[in-house]
Amino acid sequence: MPRFELLPMFHRTKGKRSPVTCALKCGNACARGVCNTSDNGYFRDIASKAMSRRAMLGLSGAGALAVAVAACTPAEQTTAVGDPGTFGQNGMKLDFEPIAPVDAAVDAFVVPAGFTWVPILRWGDGLFPDSPAFDPAAQTPEAQARQFGYNNDYSAIQIDPDSDGNAAVLFANHEYVNPGIMFPPDMDQAVARAVARQAQGLSVVDLTRSGPEQPWQVNVDGEHNRRFLIETEYEFTGPAAGSSLLQTKDYPEGDRAQGTLGNCSGGLTPWGTLLSGEENFNTYFVSAAASEAEKRYGMLSEPTETGWEQDLERFDTRNEGYENEANRFGWIVEVDPWDPESTPVKHTAMGRFKHEGANVIVADDGHVVAYMGDDEKFDYLYKFVSKGTYQEGDREANKQLLTEGDLYVAQFAGTSDDEIDGSGALPEDGGFDGTGTWLPLVQEGKSQVSGFSVEEVLVNTRLAADAAGATKMDRCEDVEPSLTTGKVYVACTNNDERGVGGGAGPDEANPRTENRDGHVVELTEADGQTGTAFNWSLLLVCGDPAKNDSAYFSGFPADQVSPISCPDNVAFDSAGTLWISTDGAPSSIGYNDGLFKVTLEGEERGKVEQFLSVPVDAETCGPVIHDQDGSVFVSVQHPGEDGEYTAQRSAFPDYVDADGDGSFTLPRPAVVQVLRAEPSEQDARQRALVGDAEAGDSLRKGLATA
Repeated sequence: MPRFELLPMFHRTKGKRSPVTCALKCGNACARGVCNTSDNGYFRDIASKAMSRRAMLGLSGAGALAVAVAACTPAEQTTAVGDPGTFGQNGMKLDFEPIAPVDAAVDAFVVPAGFTWVPILRWGDGLFPDSPAFDPAAQTPEAQARQFGYNNDYSAIQIDPDSDGNAAVLFANHEYVNPGIMFPPDMDQAVARAVARQAQGLSVVDLTRSGPEQPWQVNVDGEHNRRFLIETEYEFTGPAAGSSLLQTKDYPEGDRAQGTLGNCSGGLTPWGTLLSGEENFNTYFVSAAASEAEKRYGMLSEPTETGWEQDLERFDTRNEGYENEANRFGWIVEVDPWDPESTPVKHTAMGRFKHEGANVIVADDGHVVAYMGDDEKFDYLYKFVSKGTYQEGDREANKQLLTEGDLYVAQFAGTSDDEIDGSGALPEDGGFDGTGTWLPLVQEGKSQVSGFSVEEVLVNTRLAADAAGATKMDRCEDVEPSLTTGKVYVACTNNDERGVGGGAGPDEANPRTENRDGHVVELTEADGQTGTAFNWSLLLVCGDPAKNDSAYFSGFPADQVSPISCPDNVAFDSAGTLWISTDGAPSSIGYNDGLFKVTLEGEERGKVEQFLSVPVDAETCGPVIHDQDGSVFVSVQHPGEDGEYTAQRSAFPDYVDADGDGSFTLPRPAVVQVLRAEPSEQDARQRALVGDAEAGDSLRKGLATA
């Protein structure tokens, strides 16, 4: 019997989501009920019925922004990203013919005509001159500590300012592992767990290339190369640093933590550091699960999928002295990739929850604003505003901006909540839209939530947000401001429990019951990035228009778009066009996940075009758009997730019969570069694979070598 048939989510997943992914990534959260049992209202409860749509949307605009440039170097930027130049939406180097959706049975990485792809880094690739060659049959924790980790999610690539443009630094995080396809069945389990621990964390790697528009390659002699491992120490910053809530017998001062867990998405700051969000940290711990806070964060009193509690006593918080160990995770981590001797930090001022990531922008008054989503059903959208202001040219000062500031959580109101019946039908006023308020949790160093100290707000942020009256959302994943317009885009991946079993019902910003396909919120700050009022509308209500008549694309004809489902990560190109990567694929038809371009302005607003498709069982993560070079980068996570070591489902990214005996290399999560190229035999084969499962099987047998 395949191992996934024994998992709690077997026969309960929707679309192509694997029960293995559910077990390993989020601890079968859907099988355990909703963590947020608060009675917080949703849109229809708080909307002002007396306000007309025109009055609600007539608030002042976002105001002028001192737009922060997504850092391409460790120095402050001087070139405006928002200037489309010669790379406008109709003339950029990434013009392409959208690909057709790829059947979920196909093990192929598919790109448009005129493009090719190359893996930059794969799980197990060496990062240092002394890194051992990857040997799947003889893995050790010592080797893995010198190699690229598993299941890379967020990635960022910054050009080295001291180079001729042909050197860069890549950052990637590693979310979780899948021992069932990583390790031989006869491998010692304690060794396997030790390897798994070293396969998580973070990586920084120097890259080189031969010229513009050429593939990047790893420089194993790079001065910035670094692995952040389970033993790596992180310093706490902000008001909760040193709190009794963070103290353990290993760190009685409560000022440091060891390791980072469940890293999902992230963000690139204007001063060239990287942010990474600790997400499903609860799945690593055994807990008494007795307190309100433990239950709210999904802690469990049963053995974990990782089994790390068998080796390290700190992963069982019932052990004396480790009651607070789980409190040391769930933060935003900041890493300086340009200083290999620097100590990474965890910012308590930004709150503790299941962070998808954090993305920042500099407001017109100089304060830095970070937007964050809590990736769980019925959890919340957050904003952090720094106390200090951005100092042009003073990188060390800017690295302190996230250590102190105000923390807010979002409350929404819809214009037509009384028309929302859960079907996803468009309101009579022609759009899903409304206003909202940023509710203060911490302001000017003081708690704004009755009964909570500042430390309690920041360590148990979910409970504080419940008390404040935040609006329950459908899994806010990546949240990112456009550096071109200042508008903020929120990827709400899905929530199939919306309106089910007595939970929160549909409202205008979450207009469908059993929301399996997700949607994208466009948010405009009403009185500047640091203000407390905003306007919002839904840019997309996702799905396959051919099979889901509630799919909505901002009025763009539904029969002219690529089907899209489960939006996860977002990114922007130099023209300010939105790109969305997906995790779950169209639930009604079963396509592989992909990367999609979405037009935001003009007559084609809402037009969705699929750019690439990832292999069987895989998720598309960490998109980076370097359209000036004609390149797109994505992290391919958990390819072949449903396989077993002796019966793999994917051969990505190598697609070769390594031994010539009909066996295949292991599937290896990887960072992939897509770039312009003359049509090749490989490209032609991949384009012919669309919707053809038999061709996909042929590809796994080595036909797509190049």
